[in-house]
Amino acid sequence: EEYWPDIEGLAHREKVTDETMPSRTFFDAAVLHLLTTTTLDRLQKFYPGGRFDARRFRPNLVVEPIQGIDGFLEDDWTGQILTIGDGVRIRVRGPCQRCVMTTLPQGDLPRDPEILRTAAKRHQVNVGAYASVVRGGRIRRGDRVSVGSH
Repeated sequence: EEYWPDIEGLAHREKVTDETMPSRTFFDAAVLHLLTTTTLDRLQKFYPGGRFDARRFRPNLVVEPIQGIDGFLEDDWTGQILTIGDGVRIRVRGPCQRCVMTTLPQGDLPRDPEILRTAAKRHQVNVGAYASVVRGGRIRRGDRVSVGSH
């Protein structure tokens, strides 16, 4: 397989990058990968034949915004603090560039190279955002998420 697929216009395919990680852990560039359902919905509109299921992108946290909000919300959250539930706080660090893993079969999701091609063509290969923990705690399904600057 390949890390970066051969997609026209995909920058830095031949560039090798190094990241430092705490010992006994594995994550790409941050402890958290945040993904909104609006991002999945937007990508689905660009490629209706694909299955933009959160499992393809392996996020730690999936946020479902209130109805009527649309688009790649994570882009607007870079640098912002999100407060979740009873006071968990995370800082959104920036976009999460995706790799070929998103195209591979996972569970009942079939192999689909167009998943990554769509992200590359429509959103610079970004799906979701990286985040770091500011104040830890327990997050539960259905917890309210609010966006603030500090």
